[in-house]
Amino acid sequence: METQIKESLTALLSAIKAADGLGVAGEMAKLDDFLERGRAGLHPQLVHFLQNRSYAKAVMFLGGSSDIPVGVCGGRAGREASR
Repeated sequence: METQIKESLTALLSAIKAADGLGVAGEMAKLDDFLERGRAGLHPQLVHFLQNRSYAKAVMFLGGSSDIPVGVCGGRAGREASR
């Protein structure tokens, strides 16, 4: 399922760049469906990114990146960085 999620994320980001509203809506619906159906078997961090629609971070995660930026919800490190 991770391969399908990555393909959908890539298509979503392309649709955003092309200002293709129907493409964006369709891919977001697919991602919501993947999350709903696969939640139990997906890595918790990927679930977090998909739930919060942090799609660029989800792509980084699926690409094996180890330096994904901490967001506002990143626990103590995220709160301290925002001060």
